[in-house]
Amino acid sequence: MGKIAFIFPGQGSQKVGMGLELAERYESSKQIFESADKRLQFPLTDVIFSGPAEKLKKTENTQPALLTTSIAILAALKEHGITADYVAGHSLGEYSALVAAEAISFEDAVYTVRKRGLYMEEAVPSGEGAMAAILGMDRGALEQVTKEVTANGDLVQLANLNCPGQIAISGTASGVSKATQLAKDNGARRAIPLEVSGPFHSELMKPAADRLKAVLDEITIENAKVPVIANVTAAEMTMADDIKEKLIKQIYSPVLWEDTVKKLLELDVETFVEIGPGTVLSGLVRKVDRNVKTYAVSDKDSLMKLVSECKRGNE
Repeated sequence: MGKIAFIFPGQGSQKVGMGLELAERYESSKQIFESADKRLQFPLTDVIFSGPAEKLKKTENTQPALLTTSIAILAALKEHGITADYVAGHSLGEYSALVAAEAISFEDAVYTVRKRGLYMEEAVPSGEGAMAAILGMDRGALEQVTKEVTANGDLVQLANLNCPGQIAISGTASGVSKATQLAKDNGARRAIPLEVSGPFHSELMKPAADRLKAVLDEITIENAKVPVIANVTAAEMTMADDIKEKLIKQIYSPVLWEDTVKKLLELDVETFVEIGPGTVLSGLVRKVDRNVKTYAVSDKDSLMKLVSECKRGNE
């Protein structure tokens, strides 16, 4: 198997019923869902298992729901003795990675991301911010487009650098609209408006970052037991102070996902295990390097497939 990285998805991967099968099968997984409800004093598990989808889609529910599901899946993995050499997560998924690295307790993380979701929701009035995915355009060229639009008074910036030719932009609704048109005029293949409740990972999220700092001051952050590749720098972080600083910056800074994958490849990671619903991150990893092994673990079948591969790899 070589070196293994656990990677954790962010907002957009959620679906009603995620994690239910493992919660019914593994006591350790079930306990994660129970402790989320207890810490939030809110029946989050009902929303995750039964929906409705509209309720699960609300940012303040989506964020703790995805974190809880990912950590419940991780608990089942741990029962089979599978561990990682490195961890990383996409945006919200960084909190799951930090729980996996034992830098933040699950209870503190679920409390923090519930607040994070609320603050991100409240940072910009509805309809004033937007995001779009720009396909088939070089990073440097797209950055020029966003700088030009911003210089003319409509803030827009690179938000998620996911893989070659797939970058999300974020900012004011008018800024995103103008940058989208300009990107197409300059050779972008496609531009897809994203269904999000705000301009995430843009400067407009700074009010949310200020409020999040107060929450991060309340909780305990330890040094990570496993190196975490940070969204903000695509470099290893293990020290508690560094983690806290990066989590505050992360809200209004671009997610350097393509760079994160490249960093893990440089560190000789050969196997990427996506822990959470969906296969979004596995797909992005393969777009960076088609030759690496990827597994997406979300239920009993995908978990057992990984377990048997690990056993075979260790023989």
